[in-house]
Amino acid sequence: MKAIINTKYGTPEVLELKDVEKPIPKQNEILIRIKATAVNSGDVRLRKADPFAVRLFFGLFKPKTTILGSVFSGEIEAIGSGVKQFKIGDEVFGHTDMSFGTYAEYKCFPENGSIALKPTTILHQDAAVIPFGGVTALHFLKKASIQPGQEVLIFGASGAVGSAAVQLAKHFGAIVTGVCSTANVALVKSLGADKVIDYTKEDFTKNGEMYDLIFDSVNKMSVSDSLDSLKIYGTLILSAAGLFETLQGTWISMTNSKKIKVMTGIINHKADDIHFLKTLTESGELKPVIDKTYSLEQMVEAHTYVEKGHKKGNVAIEIN
Repeated sequence: MKAIINTKYGTPEVLELKDVEKPIPKQNEILIRIKATAVNSGDVRLRKADPFAVRLFFGLFKPKTTILGSVFSGEIEAIGSGVKQFKIGDEVFGHTDMSFGTYAEYKCFPENGSIALKPTTILHQDAAVIPFGGVTALHFLKKASIQPGQEVLIFGASGAVGSAAVQLAKHFGAIVTGVCSTANVALVKSLGADKVIDYTKEDFTKNGEMYDLIFDSVNKMSVSDSLDSLKIYGTLILSAAGLFETLQGTWISMTNSKKIKVMTGIINHKADDIHFLKTLTESGELKPVIDKTYSLEQMVEAHTYVEKGHKKGNVAIEIN
């Protein structure tokens, strides 16, 4: 099968299209013919080993994981003898958690992984982009116990996580303010945001508005400045936090006088979350946002584009 291989850290050019052995499903596994995947910010960080701490988990001198990609949509081609939940021909989508490997034509998954039947209302490339931003946003909003009527601000509202967070917060009944650049104001409004702030024209930390929850989805917001915009007992979500922001958040949670909770950390992927996102997608409450679509052969170009940091929503990869 064809796959994108990276045997060293570096620029997008380290990604190479090669022929590798097609996997065979074990007793409890399904073999998926991948029809689409996506390039996310996490893929870029792993490819670059940036921050350096990536090397502590994925290989100090070279990557232990040579095939990146964490999301997928495709069709089951074979099943192990013990598989009960799925059958050959089922169209499925999901997230690999930490096993990666979806920059390829085939991938084996345990049947109890973060997988669900693909929403019937959308194409494979649309389904493939849902789990990364959708599961991240859902994890943190549920952890924050979001409530109907709460004032919620999403910083980076046009990105993969931000666009999902806007829609999910609206589903949970929140009053949502999205923050993005001028070019993305119309997009964020179309996702259901009650108000959109163009950060090139207005600083939300200086307009006097107060929020129950502030969700920074891109790690480009001033954490210290945002605290004045949070109500007492408010919540600050830093879903893309680096080491410094994580330590800063821990210190704020321990010392601030407004009893603000700061949430960071690694998320858990569960099949229940994928099923939940499937239901919202089929009902029209969650719409995948795709900026550009590339082929597997164009992976270097796709990574180059994502690394610029200006994508709207997601970048999809079609695999023929």
